[in-house]
Amino acid sequence: MKDLNKGNILYEVVNENDEIIGLAERDKILREDLLRRIIHVWFFTPKGELIFQHRAPGQRMFPDLLDATVGGKVERGESYEETALKETEEETGLVLRIEDLIPVAKFRIDFMDETSNFRNSIFTQQYIYCYRGDVKDLRIEEEKILGFEAIPIDKLFNLTEEEKKRFIMPALSSPEFLILINKIRILLANA
Repeated sequence: MKDLNKGNILYEVVNENDEIIGLAERDKILREDLLRRIIHVWFFTPKGELIFQHRAPGQRMFPDLLDATVGGKVERGESYEETALKETEEETGLVLRIEDLIPVAKFRIDFMDETSNFRNSIFTQQYIYCYRGDVKDLRIEEEKILGFEAIPIDKLFNLTEEEKKRFIMPALSSPEFLILINKIRILLANA
């Protein structure tokens, strides 16, 4: 696979209805703020923790911050589901089936990465997965991820200003994140 940071892979550009309207390299997509597709898979534990990926300091966007357990761009010809399964294996070492993932929702989001100064316009399909193993057993994708951290869900709503700086913000306070957390809480209550 080619280095995604070099921008030499073609990605599908979509319209406001999430219909493919063309192809472009990553750099052009970011430079021109074209609408694209990504996925996030959030691992949660039976103990009510959310597992975050700690992005490596060398990452082009959102370096050295906590992010969704798994994230990735939907590549040309792939579905959201195929990307979620592929990225989960690449970033954690876990081989899942589509039945293992719980779809939460697809959101249309615009946000700015202050580090790279790129604006992102995306459709993101969000999934959750109940991870019953030890966080230390998740494989780390070299040069992209420093590790994983399990944080109690309730603590995420009581972070100090200093602690908030560790996360990709304003993701934690977005309506989309609250929908995801509510879905996890319902699953845990019914377990």
